[in-house]
Amino acid sequence: MKLVGIVGSNAELSYNRKLLTYIKKHFGNLFELEVLEIKDIPLFNQSDDQTNSAPIQKLSNKILQADGVIIATPEHNHTIPAALKSVLEWLSFKIHPLENKPVMIVGASYYDQGSSRAQLHLRQILDAPGVNAMVMPGNEFLLGKVKEAFDEKGELKEKRTVDFLQTTLEKFIQFINVVTVVQGAPVAEPEDLFATGTVDTTVEGVDMYADDWLEQASEIVQPAEGSEYVKLNRGLLTVDQLNYFLSSMPMELTYADNNNQFLYYNYTKEAEDMLASRTPGQVGNPLAKCHPERVYKGVEWVIQQLRSGAQDCVKVHVPTHGPDKYVVHNYQAIHDDEGNYVGINEYIWDLKPTIDWYLQQTGQKLVGDVDAATSATVNDHQDGDVDAVSGASENA
Repeated sequence: MKLVGIVGSNAELSYNRKLLTYIKKHFGNLFELEVLEIKDIPLFNQSDDQTNSAPIQKLSNKILQADGVIIATPEHNHTIPAALKSVLEWLSFKIHPLENKPVMIVGASYYDQGSSRAQLHLRQILDAPGVNAMVMPGNEFLLGKVKEAFDEKGELKEKRTVDFLQTTLEKFIQFINVVTVVQGAPVAEPEDLFATGTVDTTVEGVDMYADDWLEQASEIVQPAEGSEYVKLNRGLLTVDQLNYFLSSMPMELTYADNNNQFLYYNYTKEAEDMLASRTPGQVGNPLAKCHPERVYKGVEWVIQQLRSGAQDCVKVHVPTHGPDKYVVHNYQAIHDDEGNYVGINEYIWDLKPTIDWYLQQTGQKLVGDVDAATSATVNDHQDGDVDAVSGASENA
């Protein structure tokens, strides 16, 4: 389960940030928590619409992709900080990521009441039309005298406090599950595996089905190549160096963009020698052309999981390479700096050499017998995952 925690303060020193950091550190067995800051969100001004700015879009996308939200609010003048109120204005102006989203409120303050009045106001705000969050009733966690509550390592001192915090978090997980059942499973939009649309980076005017799509597209966009430099987010490489780098990765890499167009693989072997065969002529094809029709539903399901944020990575064991290999296909969602889905990084590798090396280094042995391991492999195959997904490497 994925949650986001919003620090309700833009101050450099925030005990509410410390509280969320503590939750992230100690309750990873309950959920995955990403702590989000509001320091970069501009002050709300409806005359200066910045809804589409990167900080607001990033925050909105993170909330949309999460199963639930924890907001940690300080208390300023008996209510929430101005910075948090401003953020909620942006999130209810033209976008509404908190609508029907399960939300839990926590708070820390210097004095006894643990931001109780701020929490009450925040509940009212989150219930307002335009926000419409699903705020968990009751289940308050108020941390008073916060300066004394944490030790110098950021750990809560009182065991009773830790136990109570765990109880409230467990109740929130139950609340999310109930809300999910009541709301029903979201219906994913169908995927266009034929890539009939376009995105900002689509090269138009070239037949996607052409075997020489790469050469034709290159004539149009005139890309950097060879010894020409490419500036990366923290690095400067030539195109040759970038190719060498990607080719040296101990796995097969494939990239398909958010238009479902197959754009790249680290071409180091011929198709018959690969764990999942690809051919140079496939580059540029829509994903429908890269798969047999019988696996379209499986391919669509994987993309829907990644595009919707239901899963960041879909892993599939493909037991078609014999007992001396344990090949796993990993479909990793790729996002831009604002959290928008921009495609799939598929990396395929044989885990067995790594497992063997680990056992050799540590002196440990696998528990179980050959029959048990073999049965697991067979069961994986019977689940139909192989046919559903590994067909990505097959031509239609």
